[in-house]
Amino acid sequence: MDDKELLNRLHSSLIEVLIEKIKNGEASAGDLGVARQFLKDNGVDVSAKNSEPMLRLNEVLPFNPAEDDLEEECA
Repeated sequence: MDDKELLNRLHSSLIEVLIEKIKNGEASAGDLGVARQFLKDNGVDVSAKNSEPMLRLNEVLPFNPAEDDLEEECA
């Protein structure tokens, strides 16, 4: 298994863990922060339609990551 494949597996595993924690209501504030930052770091916005795992993660978040970006710009 090459480095790229390992990185892809890690990426997918992180997404799945975050989705499960959020769906089950077990996500802490820290978990939600990790999910938000993960989406932001991966450029998830209206163009996220190319990644099914990213779309699923975005759908289960109980907040709008775009709102956080606006708050940061206003600060």
